[in-house]
Amino acid sequence: MKRILTLITAFTLVFTACEGPQGPPGFDGLNGVNFVGQSFERTVDLVAPDYRAEIEIPLDIELFETDMVLVYHLLGVDNDGFDIWRLLPDTVYTDNGLEFQYNFEHNFDFVDIFIEGPSTLDLSTLLPGDTLDQTFRIVILPVDFVNSVDLNLNDLNSVMNYVEVN
Repeated sequence: MKRILTLITAFTLVFTACEGPQGPPGFDGLNGVNFVGQSFERTVDLVAPDYRAEIEIPLDIELFETDMVLVYHLLGVDNDGFDIWRLLPDTVYTDNGLEFQYNFEHNFDFVDIFIEGPSTLDLSTLLPGDTLDQTFRIVILPVDFVNSVDLNLNDLNSVMNYVEVN
């Protein structure tokens, strides 16, 4: 009996004596989190000779090797005044039967956005509305976050719930 009482006392001391100061606040899940990734916008002209724009990633954005870089193209504004964005690569079919694509490449310092098409396409025949004053939003997300959340990357509004805008 004495042994059982000693064991009960020892367990009670162990479970009540392990209390310490409260640590810093931790990650509480995705509800209410406004910052996971970062984004920025640029308006550029995609003109001859290479129909390409090199956009520097701002120095205050730290890009890791495992981060996912997404680029969205501003297509216009809907009837309610909301921006319409489309994820790159984006294939465009013109009224005169041409087909081309907005696409991108990136490294740790730059995002290159460019127009490409079939070898039969003369890019100089594109309309100014397809090459001038094109607005793009570059979004950088940690890949671990993207893999842990049911996130529709095609929907910029869904993605921006987890992004800090620069």
